[in-house]
Amino acid sequence: MPVQPAVPGRSAAGRRAGRSVLGLALAGLTAVLLTGCSAQEASCGGGEYPVLAVGSTGSACVPDGEEPPAGYARYPEGKVPEHVGDKWDEYWSTRTLDENGNIIKAPEAG
Repeated sequence: MPVQPAVPGRSAAGRRAGRSVLGLALAGLTAVLLTGCSAQEASCGGGEYPVLAVGSTGSACVPDGEEPPAGYARYPEGKVPEHVGDKWDEYWSTRTLDENGNIIKAPEAG
């Protein structure tokens, strides 16, 4: 290990602590880059799936294995948002389902 020059007011323990914090930060950044993790927020938590409010752009999360509550429906296959802000989340911000399951333009808010 290279010898660091003495810095007034900074002990050897302080220099080691500074290197430890830097090392942890670099290790965390490396892990994120290597695993491909993103900062995107999931639409629902583990063990849940998203459902769409019929007639509006509202949504909710339902536990896997349960049916959507009254007034909600499953998203059409292949058009399910997985993350906040993904293409399907954006798509459903202006569309919804009618009572027959047809995709329609969402009513204007207000």
